[in-house]
Amino acid sequence: MSSTAVEAKVRHATRPTWAEVSLANLRHNYRLLQRHVGKDVNVCAVVKADAYGHGSAPCAVALEEEGAQWFGVTSLDEAIPLREAGVEGRILLMTGFWRGEEEEIVRLRLTATVWEPEQVSLLERATARLGEAQHSVHLKLDTGMGRLGVPPQGLPLVLATLKSSPHLVLEGLSTHLASSEVLDAPSVEEQLKRFSEARQALSREGFEPPLVHAANTSAIISRKQSWHNMVRPGIALYGYHLPFERAGQEVSGSGLRLAVKPVLTWKTRILSLRDIAANQALGYGGTYVTKAPARIAVLPVGYADGLNRQLSSRGRVIVREHYAPMVGRISMDLTLIDVTGLEGISVGDEVILLGASDGLSFDAREHAELAHTIPYEILCGISKRVPRRHIS
Repeated sequence: MSSTAVEAKVRHATRPTWAEVSLANLRHNYRLLQRHVGKDVNVCAVVKADAYGHGSAPCAVALEEEGAQWFGVTSLDEAIPLREAGVEGRILLMTGFWRGEEEEIVRLRLTATVWEPEQVSLLERATARLGEAQHSVHLKLDTGMGRLGVPPQGLPLVLATLKSSPHLVLEGLSTHLASSEVLDAPSVEEQLKRFSEARQALSREGFEPPLVHAANTSAIISRKQSWHNMVRPGIALYGYHLPFERAGQEVSGSGLRLAVKPVLTWKTRILSLRDIAANQALGYGGTYVTKAPARIAVLPVGYADGLNRQLSSRGRVIVREHYAPMVGRISMDLTLIDVTGLEGISVGDEVILLGASDGLSFDAREHAELAHTIPYEILCGISKRVPRRHIS
């Protein structure tokens, strides 16, 4: 049997737990974001973390077909699969690079974010060694988040190193906003002020980078003044954004949302059905006890697949156009749901773990609220054990 046939057989025999990724919804979200910011603003589609758990290569290919020219990834190892998949657009390494990666970055035409003189020197030498005339970089400023980026006091040394690097072109200037979803956060205005002051400092030194970017998803929705001429949407591409706050309270309104569509639906099938007597403890620790005779369905999915354990006896699923509660503790490979009273339930029935159907919904936002986290973590947490099926 050929390796291709073996691979096909294994795929056919895999556990019936999978995620469907709607490339149509992804394209819709990209078009919506581009219309929102206008044709004069570049949309750098952030596909880091395997496109937030959606599959970076298929998503990037679809986005490039839709018109995306820039893609944001974390590091070199996330950029390589995009090039191997045929993505020709610009790829921004948003968290820099490790010593030793600089030649590969130049070879693959990747755009590194830099903030230290050593990074600049490494790329300058690599570009010269490979005989390239020029290589573009983006400079990141730390305007108050305290993670990556050059602080204002370090800017002169970095700029001096760039000036002495004839093979490098400072194409972009960026920063990252710490609290863009908090509408009355004074830190955001202070960050934007520092960013503006840094741009002026660059200008005095003869640097006028053509691309300037600071806005993530929340800032794209709520702070037009942060757009400049490039924005970096991440979670919005996949159908979500964080709730907005003012004075510690969640706020909403038509001006604070985009009609993005969730891209991922997570599904499984009923593995087994069991009739359980009243007063029967279920699952590890016996934390759930039936109050009356119950019909319990066993699902072949657990926390090893990324189903957050905080959903134990709190979450719900959609089966046969009805909600069914999760009962007992979610274990590594199995989850129990109560289907008592639902007619026609059978082994093999499709179950929606995350998504919507016929007006019912249990999405990443609800998962996150129950698990005391954010939709980002829910989506990124769906493990590699769950195959992604990309649907055009």
